[in-house]
Amino acid sequence: MINTILCALGLSYAGMASLSLAMDRHHGQVFGRDAAVPVRRALQLAGSALLALAIWPCVAGWSASVGVLAWLGFLSAGALGVALLLPYAPKLLLRSSLLAAVAALAGLVTLL
Repeated sequence: MINTILCALGLSYAGMASLSLAMDRHHGQVFGRDAAVPVRRALQLAGSALLALAIWPCVAGWSASVGVLAWLGFLSAGALGVALLLPYAPKLLLRSSLLAAVAALAGLVTLL
């Protein structure tokens, strides 16, 4: 159960961080310059894929109805984590989201 929660939360956090870094303002906070169009598209695609993938452990750990509700809660928690970290430590957001994505994807493999 804890693996399901951590996996869904890590994927949600990494997805929200990727979507926020796709915006010029937040990309500028982290990298000091605006994002190029291909980079922005790649970040949007990666963020959307991570958020969509976050529903898998929720539905696998609980039933479909409870899993979708839990997924929406994890999306909110991931967005809250990004919103609280981005103004104060934008470079830490990049590192922590990469770590969360790798750990969550590794945890997702164990759910198979």
